[in-house]
Amino acid sequence: MDQIKIGKLIAECRKAKNLTQIQLSEKLGITDKAISKWERGIAMPDTAIMLELCGILGISVNELLSGEKISMENNQNSEQLLLEMAKELERKNKTVWTAMWIIMSVSMVALIGGLMLVAYFVPEGPWMLAAILAICVVFLIPCFYALKLEISVGAYKCKHCGYEIVPTYAQALNAMHRGTTRYLKCPACGKRSWCKKVIKK
Repeated sequence: MDQIKIGKLIAECRKAKNLTQIQLSEKLGITDKAISKWERGIAMPDTAIMLELCGILGISVNELLSGEKISMENNQNSEQLLLEMAKELERKNKTVWTAMWIIMSVSMVALIGGLMLVAYFVPEGPWMLAAILAICVVFLIPCFYALKLEISVGAYKCKHCGYEIVPTYAQALNAMHRGTTRYLKCPACGKRSWCKKVIKK
């Protein structure tokens, strides 16, 4: 999908309906900044409001996603198919996201349980140190896998311009983080900020 092309179509249709960005945002219950980002090709409308947006603009979902007006022939069937595909992608993303949290939770419980067992049953000395190191290594393996899952779905939203960043594994690994918020440099505006994870892409 060409976000720039889609943004231009949204802007054209909005102007054709004599709507300002503020008026359109009020109809959709979002901020006018979101509309501005769509029209500049920085972000895409959520699937949850796509049908409503298309209804207001007088276009089909198929036209919105292709970024141009198309013939009405077979438009209804392809429109439904596109919506189902988008919803299925969101469902898969949420499943992966849930799996990532389960892996992290189980790993954390296993780490704490393992350290408690070592503290109670292994005498102090080199064996205890070896056991603690082994438990920490075993804990880190699923953590690296969970990070891979985290970056495989969605994106991180820049606080400054709203651009949705999809970092490489190395960039995410080296970025400071608080939960699922990471300190990343935005390729669009060039600024660093705490970017919140969003499951949209």
